[in-house]
Amino acid sequence: MRYGRFDDEKKEYVIERPDTPRPWSNYIGNTVYGGVITNNAAGYSFYKSAGQGRYTRFIFNALPGNYAGKYVYLFDEDLQDFWSNSWMPVGKPLKEFESVARHGAGYTSIESEYKKIRSKVIYFSPLDSAFEVWKIEVENCDEAPRKLKVFPFVEQGCNWNALDDSNNLQYTQYIDAAKVVDSIIDIGSNINMPEDPLHFENKDQARHTFMGLVNADASGFDTQLEDFMGMYGTYANPQAVKNGKCTNSIASGDNPCGAFQIDLNLAAGDKKVFAVIIGIGKAEVEGRSSLQQLNSITLVDEAFEKVKKFNHECLRNFTVKTGDTVFDSMMNMWSPYNCMMTFYWSRTASMIYAGERDGLGFRDSLQDMLGAMAIDTDEAGRRIELLLTGQLANGGAMPIVKPFAHKPGHEKEPDHYRADDCMWFFNAVPDYVKETGDINFYKKVLPFADKDEATVFGHLKRAIMFNLNRLGAHGLPCGLFADWNDALRLGEKGETTFVAFQLRFALREYNEIATMLGDDVEAKWASDILEEYDETLDKYVWDGNWYLRAYRDDGLKFGSKENEEGSIFMNAQTWAVISGHAKGEKAKKCIQSMDEKLTTEYGVMLSAPPFVKTDPSVMLSVLFNPGTKENCAIFNHTQGWGVMAWALLGNPQKAWALMKSILPGFYNDRAEIRQSEPYVVSQTTASSFSPKFGASRVPWLSGAATWNYYAATRYILGIRPDYDGLKLVPCIPQQWPEVKVNRRFRGKDFNITIKNGSIGSGIKELNVNGEIISGDTIPSNKFSDVNNIVVTLK
Repeated sequence: MRYGRFDDEKKEYVIERPDTPRPWSNYIGNTVYGGVITNNAAGYSFYKSAGQGRYTRFIFNALPGNYAGKYVYLFDEDLQDFWSNSWMPVGKPLKEFESVARHGAGYTSIESEYKKIRSKVIYFSPLDSAFEVWKIEVENCDEAPRKLKVFPFVEQGCNWNALDDSNNLQYTQYIDAAKVVDSIIDIGSNINMPEDPLHFENKDQARHTFMGLVNADASGFDTQLEDFMGMYGTYANPQAVKNGKCTNSIASGDNPCGAFQIDLNLAAGDKKVFAVIIGIGKAEVEGRSSLQQLNSITLVDEAFEKVKKFNHECLRNFTVKTGDTVFDSMMNMWSPYNCMMTFYWSRTASMIYAGERDGLGFRDSLQDMLGAMAIDTDEAGRRIELLLTGQLANGGAMPIVKPFAHKPGHEKEPDHYRADDCMWFFNAVPDYVKETGDINFYKKVLPFADKDEATVFGHLKRAIMFNLNRLGAHGLPCGLFADWNDALRLGEKGETTFVAFQLRFALREYNEIATMLGDDVEAKWASDILEEYDETLDKYVWDGNWYLRAYRDDGLKFGSKENEEGSIFMNAQTWAVISGHAKGEKAKKCIQSMDEKLTTEYGVMLSAPPFVKTDPSVMLSVLFNPGTKENCAIFNHTQGWGVMAWALLGNPQKAWALMKSILPGFYNDRAEIRQSEPYVVSQTTASSFSPKFGASRVPWLSGAATWNYYAATRYILGIRPDYDGLKLVPCIPQQWPEVKVNRRFRGKDFNITIKNGSIGSGIKELNVNGEIISGDTIPSNKFSDVNNIVVTLK
């Protein structure tokens, strides 16, 4: 069943049925101020942190009919009827209510028509601002005049600290205080306390938000939730809306809100356009300033166009035309935009993530930037430096880095370490240097989190040494608190083969960097260890047809043919190939085993068979239902690694088949199966061991965003930045006779045509601006401002 469509021209996803299987959401804002909004205007807003700066309320485990949101209600005085611009929360019968929502890059538009009144609200946050705009249009499509009242409404929190606001009511219900200054609503929290802007985590400081109008005058307002909603009212039937009149309440304790009443007398065919501005700061300061900044609808429209232009410009750094419209729609808009939002907000703010993972997850964020590298290279560079300063002097890492509170050189050592954290440096840092061409970045000196400092190259060495200093009985890295799979209970001395392959990858990358920097001593050091290490992997990790996943500290194997449950794991097979360890027949055999035992029509399962009888002290996955999460679900984070492995083996048809099975857009016409948004990834998909086979959960913020996009652009399309130029190694299916790619790289434009051959991989001829060159890399000394490239495959 289809609920919407891709509008490639406008770079929007258009939701034509509001009763989607689950709420389908989008983001507004930037790296400082953000908001989440669904196709029915549910959602919330936050500043700096969704956990400690969420100033509007939201209950995450409610059903959609009970969601808080950014609602605009309408009341018809003559009909004594009311509705909301979005279908929910009022929920008029769909036979009488028409609704279309458009999600775009940094904005959402919701348009509806009910009883000949057409309304539309566009939600966005202007560039570099700490506020959002709701541009509201109300049009009378009737032949008679209509008397209407419009009620923009948002439920505010008493305290920006979301946990305190929802749990500590004996405190928070006494700290909010509202006022109205020059028709601007001010909602204050702890207003008699001093402000403490240098210590964002101080939840007890004075804080304010404002709400004002552009091109409209309010005839009423409410700032006390109990008065606007009614003590027994709901979002579906607020008392003030039912009465057609606000109460002009001034909050002082209990629960605050922001609501205006705007009276409209519209002649037949008339339309009224105005805007609501909601944001951070005092009404008399930031409120006045923001309203002055956008004091006309013309200026509101200009601000909106700037948001669209900025985001679309970021997304134009890589565009593709394959002839497969779904793949092209995803690659040209939604996949990179998904990467962009995941990069901005890590795992802190979505319809699922409630701020409980406050800050930037170290390993998550290092992976996230791979998908954002070409989109926002400068911000990616700043993020890499931030995370390098989240590394401890011993080479380990802080599990979470909070940009709003981080103090390099003064952080405390964490109480646990994860084995994989700093291994992701070897994906992110080289990728940044290859994207920018700034080899000197490796020589930049940055502090560690706790003490000491080193060059970036020195940081990488400490990351390797951290794992080399923590090897187990078989010479493999210890799993410590966790490796990648948090459900593996390895014990402090148990060994992880996933991180073992990461370490192998790291040594290879380090050797290449040292050689490039002319450091022969470090290059030889890495090369010697690598040679010995490959022997260790061959001896202890190969299980006959595939690679083991881990050893527990008592010698128990994970992912072995000896195991009744979890006898094979995906990650060990893919990373054996990605790391460069598995070659020849072993590489083919391990991936073939993965394909035979784990591949389903919706992707590759994380492991199989599921854990049902296993002791949870051995494998915590048993706490999840079979076929979900770490208990043998299709973990979408890992699917890109499968695509990469198939491409590295030179099998374009298998790489494409897997990509097609996991790319959300291919489920647009079967949305009832996947249920989550068909334009962005989800963390997991229920596998064949679950009765909900094919259903996806935890949308938007996932490593799946990065690795799906990375695999598609770097391994299927094969456009890879390299130190000395742009490498072209496509691995494309036979369904694509010709592919066109436009890539913006180091300030130059590359118009690339890929002509397929009978194999679909391997370079037969590389034509660079009319010159045939050998190899698969366009050297930087041959770059022109505009480059026309023709790649002919074997």
